Amino acid sequence: MKIGVLTGGGDCAGLNATIRGLVARSEEYGFEVLGIERGWKGLIEPAGKKITYEMVDELVGVGGTFILTSRTNPFKMDGGPEKVVKSIKKLGLDALVAIGGNDTLGVAHKLSQMGIKVVGVPKTMDNDLSSTDFTFGFDSAVNVAVECIDRVKTTGMSHERVIVVEVMGRDAGWVAAYAGIASGAHVVLLPEKPFDIAKVCRTITKRWDAGKKFSLVVVAEGAKAKGTKVTKGAAVDAFGNPILGGIGQFIAKEVEKRTGLETREVVLGHIIRGGAPSAYDRVLATRFGVAAADMVKNGNFGMMVALKGNKVVPVKIGGALAQKLVDTNLYSIANSFSGVS
Repeated sequence: MKIGVLTGGGDCAGLNATIRGLVARSEEYGFEVLGIERGWKGLIEPAGKKITYEMVDELVGVGGTFILTSRTNPFKMDGGPEKVVKSIKKLGLDALVAIGGNDTLGVAHKLSQMGIKVVGVPKTMDNDLSSTDFTFGFDSAVNVAVECIDRVKTTGMSHERVIVVEVMGRDAGWVAAYAGIASGAHVVLLPEKPFDIAKVCRTITKRWDAGKKFSLVVVAEGAKAKGTKVTKGAAVDAFGNPILGGIGQFIAKEVEKRTGLETREVVLGHIIRGGAPSAYDRVLATRFGVAAADMVKNGNFGMMVALKGNKVVPVKIGGALAQKLVDTNLYSIANSFSGVS
């Protein structure tokens, strides 16, 4: 059997570890693995290479994806899906393993409905895919975010400043919630709940008046002030998602203007997405890769590997595409020390 594997969408820590796990188990079964380069683009313009375990043996702790990625959406192109199907036949693939987030798995789901034998692997540092407790890349992103926040936090304390840290999180604020709690942020702002900038400022002023001459605000890039979403103009990606950015700057300017306190903004952005995976993500990604090979062998197509408790199980790809938002309990914990919630 010949399996194609691709990585689509934004990179995150653990992709190479997943491919390593997939190849290792596939070779046990006598399967050949073909790496499809640049995500779905590699099936629009066929590009791939045979992958052996010898090639991936040392990649468990290496960040990025050695088969490359892109934000290519075949269903936004004239004849795109047909080209993908034709390429799968031309490359002699018996099955396809798609590693990605909502957009990549959305394409995989549609192709599955067209009869293509697809297995999905959930990948996103945002941890916003339903049907799985956690996705690999999330733990690594949170760890890097907390390390960076801890560093700017001491600078803010030394200079008696308000520090606003913006992290990734389009519609789900899992990274901001976890990083905010772990770093001891005084205000945590998430996309799930529009915030009142006046209330944020009152919280900061109250701390200052109580003798606490420093405040830390952690905000997800998709957080909304009074029902508005700050974006970088009208630009969108290949899947129609607005390109976000600027909410941290907005908050910093408003806080300084309304409170008179010196305020600085820090955007972590892609810093938390790249680099080596954490130990947790190396193990989870490896388990996902191995499970994907098992699912191919067992004929579990149209399915995605998922973490349920401590077990890796197959679930329907379609059911995983609904966005998993931060629950109200976690949001309350994140802001339980500030009074913002």
